[in-house]
Amino acid sequence: MKKLIPSLLAFATVMIALFPAVIAGQRRRVVVRPARVVVRHPVRRTAVVVHRGHPLRRVLPAAVVVRPARRAVVVGAPLVYLPSLVWRPTLVLLPAGDRLVWQDSESITRYEDWVDTNFGVDSHGNALFLDINGKARLNFAEITFANGNVQVMDFNERTHSTGVYRLLDFADGRHVKTVRMLAKSESDETKLAVYLSK
Repeated sequence: MKKLIPSLLAFATVMIALFPAVIAGQRRRVVVRPARVVVRHPVRRTAVVVHRGHPLRRVLPAAVVVRPARRAVVVGAPLVYLPSLVWRPTLVLLPAGDRLVWQDSESITRYEDWVDTNFGVDSHGNALFLDINGKARLNFAEITFANGNVQVMDFNERTHSTGVYRLLDFADGRHVKTVRMLAKSESDETKLAVYLSK
């Protein structure tokens, strides 16, 4: 026991001497977190495709990023373009959830420039709404109905901010097949959501 006490005392003395060095070493430790990296996948640009009879006559963007539709919809009738309508942006409240029969969204980014996106609706309703979350420059939208009629909404390449807008009313009720939109994000990222109500 007499030999154990001096050994423990010597061990305690060494530990007390080293303890400040251990604390100082801990204070100098720097935690380095990796920087957030934004991954941008390469995009393939192509020319805008509009079919014969398309009512807009202005020069369209030379190259766009085409987003494939998440839901393929077949229009069984030949396409007939109706005269274009100049869109009058009107902020509205989205109808109650039980009146919404379909919805889909697409996020576009600033670095993509112009994006040609297509929403496969294939549902019956009486009004379409556009919800913009961010800032987007809009060129045109094509709303294709089951009978082959295509209503082009001309946005005149104007910029619109966050909000819910009425896209098109058809009070008699129509079967909407697709909604195609040509848009460009003027925010880092903009989410475009389309709703069909009954």
